[in-house]
Order: sequence, then structure tokens, then C-alpha cells
Amino acid sequence: GGCCRMPAESRPRALLEHLSGHGVDYVVIGGIAAVLHGSERNTFDLDVCPAQDPVNLGALGKALLAIDARLRGIEADVPFVPDERTLEGVEILTLDTSLGPLDLIMRPPGAPSYESLCRRAQRMDTGGVAVLVASIDDLIGMKVASGRQKDREDVERLEAIGLLRRRLPRRATPTADSD
Repeated sequence: GGCCRMPAESRPRALLEHLSGHGVDYVVIGGIAAVLHGSERNTFDLDVCPAQDPVNLGALGKALLAIDARLRGIEADVPFVPDERTLEGVEILTLDTSLGPLDLIMRPPGAPSYESLCRRAQRMDTGGVAVLVASIDDLIGMKVASGRQKDREDVERLEAIGLLRRRLPRRATPTADSD
């Protein structure tokens, strides 16, 4: 019995599984990415940066239709058709879906090109699906570019995590790819 459910219950892991299940190519950015790196922050909004190629935007559109995506804060009778053409023309889409809020940021300020973002991202297991999560350095770049107070606090946490990681000896894993 969920007496204290948050509005539009946020299920970031289910959203990630859904996108990956539809073959969408994306990198996790924003607060959830910071949390996956070990930052302490209560955040329930999932921010992703999808690849911009037409095939991927087509897959993304189908994935969005399947979870009843609609524009957040817009009157319900405004039709939102997440087809390739619509997705191609936007910078940022803030959506409500049946799996909770999802923000699509096509070209995040402070981020490198999608190719670089991917190359430097870390593959992390979120308990069910392995996703690409933006590197600490790229997250810091995006947070600095946004200039918001809560992002400045995130930058301090992420810098501390980055420093710790560099100081700790890397655990040797057979699959670790060298950077």
C-alpha cells in the first residue's frame, strides 16, 4: 500500500531498461549519472543524451510512444508526436511518461560531441541493464556550464569522487579497457 507515493512515480531503472530494450543509443547525464558515480543526491529525474542519427531517433520515438510520453507542463490537448522529424528539431524535451519523468537533452551545454561523450562514458550495471554513464569530467563540464547553485554543489561532490578514484589503486578486472 503506497500511502506516500511521489507524483508520477519515478522509475529511472525501468526507464533505462525500456530505452535499452528498444535499442536506443544514449548516455545517462545529470543527477542520476552523478548518483551512479557515488554522489549523494536525491534526484528522481532521469536525464539522457540520445545519439542524433535518424535510426536512433526513430527507435527513441517508438520507445516514447510505448510509455505514453507527453510534454511536461503543456495542456493535455496539445498533440506530441515523437517522430524522427520532431526529435531532430529539438534541443531539450522534458517529458512525463508512464515510468516517470524523462528529460532528453540532445546537445547538453558544456558536453563534448556525442561521440566523445560515449567514448569517455563508463558502462555501469544499474541492476538489470548496463548503461553508458557520462564520465565524471564530462558531468562536471555540464554542471559548470549550467551555473545553477545545486549544480555547483554537485561539482564539488563529483570533484571529490574523481580525486578519490585517481588516488585509489585500480582494481584489475579482466575486461577493463585502458583509457
